[in-house]
Amino acid sequence: MRLVSRALIALVLAAMSLVAVPQAPPAQAVPAQSAARAAAPATNRAAAAPLTKVLVFSKTAGFRHSSIPAGIAAVQRLGAANGFTVTATEDAGAFTTANLAQYQAVIWLSTTGDVLNATQQTAFESYVASGGGYVGVHAASDTEYDWPWYGGLVGAYFASHPATQQATVKVEDRASASTSHLPQRWTRTDEWYNYRANPRSAVKVLASLDESSYTGGTMGDHPITWCQDYRGGRSWYTGLGHTEESYADPAFTTMLLGGIRTAARARAADCRPETGYTPLFDGSRASLDRWRQAGAGSFSLADGTLSSVGGMGLLWYPVTPFANYSLKADWMMPGDDNGGVFIGFPDPQGDPWKPVDLGHEIQIDASDGDPTRTTGSVYSFKAPDTAARTAALNPPGTWNSYEIAVHGRHVEIHLNGVKINDYTSTRDIALGHIGLQNDGAGLDINYRDVRIKQDGAQSTDLARGRPVTVTSVEPGSTHVGANAVDGDPATRWGSAYSDPQSITVDLGGVRTLQQVRLNWETAHATAYTVQTSTDNTNWRTVSTVTAGNGGLDEIAVSGTGRYVRVQGTARATQYGYSLWDLNVFGTSQ
Repeated sequence: MRLVSRALIALVLAAMSLVAVPQAPPAQAVPAQSAARAAAPATNRAAAAPLTKVLVFSKTAGFRHSSIPAGIAAVQRLGAANGFTVTATEDAGAFTTANLAQYQAVIWLSTTGDVLNATQQTAFESYVASGGGYVGVHAASDTEYDWPWYGGLVGAYFASHPATQQATVKVEDRASASTSHLPQRWTRTDEWYNYRANPRSAVKVLASLDESSYTGGTMGDHPITWCQDYRGGRSWYTGLGHTEESYADPAFTTMLLGGIRTAARARAADCRPETGYTPLFDGSRASLDRWRQAGAGSFSLADGTLSSVGGMGLLWYPVTPFANYSLKADWMMPGDDNGGVFIGFPDPQGDPWKPVDLGHEIQIDASDGDPTRTTGSVYSFKAPDTAARTAALNPPGTWNSYEIAVHGRHVEIHLNGVKINDYTSTRDIALGHIGLQNDGAGLDINYRDVRIKQDGAQSTDLARGRPVTVTSVEPGSTHVGANAVDGDPATRWGSAYSDPQSITVDLGGVRTLQQVRLNWETAHATAYTVQTSTDNTNWRTVSTVTAGNGGLDEIAVSGTGRYVRVQGTARATQYGYSLWDLNVFGTSQ
């Protein structure tokens, strides 16, 4: 968000990934010799830095893929187009501590069998421990079965494969440098490996196979491309790359370039394992239809990507508020643009400024002069750790990923897997909604893959479909009490035209309560109480309202209860009390 207009500050965009036009393969480089220059200190490899030099290792002691020369040539073309040099070798003697230190990544290109001796293995382990990068392509997982350290590095060992055939790849991480250019579902022909074990619990899965799209898959959940931080270094692996045609395919070679950059830490990436998240926006129209726009502007949807149109507005998730959660969202600014992820706010009732005033914006802005209003800040409250943010941030035009952890009023912000901010709020953000900002015309922002994981039991609407008791129903109407908890926003409960009146919902058991939400029709209460009880006899008043103005009321509650009662004592109109929805959010004990 920007509070005042100002001229856009021109940014020099980082060079985008260039895809080489297929051409005749150049001559293979000679095997690597002893290091000609000292390597950068290992401590400097943690932050993103320009990629300068890689080693391609393609020794085979088992099956030899005919695509290896094409793979070497493709990496050499990528290097020539993107400013890094490539040394290719099949000499295991290149694996010495001194020689390996000059490379930011070592690419194991369809290696097979036992290719290193014990001394060489120790040298490579030391290289990775010092921050070196590993790229495994295809048969790299059919290598070194008797070296457990390597099995952990590659992520999974090869088990079998069916005949080469067409299949559909499901791209799971569309913020990664290696997969952000791909469609959500990518159809291609390759030799599809089955693995001895599923690596998902230890790696960040970037893409997986849809086993219903081909024959011969044996894993069910079938990761095919992944990355991980491993014992000081970083590993990136893909099972693709069997065919010679792969290395003339721009989609594949761009993926390979992103994998090299990721492993070399030339591009920031979150390679932590990710499990247990529930998608709120998964790229589909059906998931977007569950969101609601507040304020000006809108978002377009294409290829699973939300793109802001005008503003200032907010796309927010009204289905439920959240408490004690980790929220992840991927985002991209084309240039000097502006947006943000909002947390911890009540229903804005169409006003995008209510989340500004009552929740918090986790800012996305490349160049605001106020550090509390730049990327990674809690907008206007706390600036990020500038050094950590700089090291973790991918430049405009490329994708980044936020993780925003909210526990009570404590907010932690991770950018591409690196913690950059830690803030304890004075606002009541412990239970609230989440949203995505569209700041204004020309301040473009793109979002993908919004997902959430709540700690422990998930907060749900405990009142949905539960038994309801009311003191009356509007004469001659069908507006019965059950309408308020049926989940249908077009039905309501309406009472008789007198005071007092009440509606009580039985939650079916004693529950831990967090919030009561009342969505009033025009005939609302100006005065009412909200009460809870464990036995339907002894009541505890949790909220008293004396100047209600209708609309939607969200009332924070605590403690436990089986019954929730709303007792109206003063009507705003001559008619009765009328509720579209009565929601009680909490968890089962």
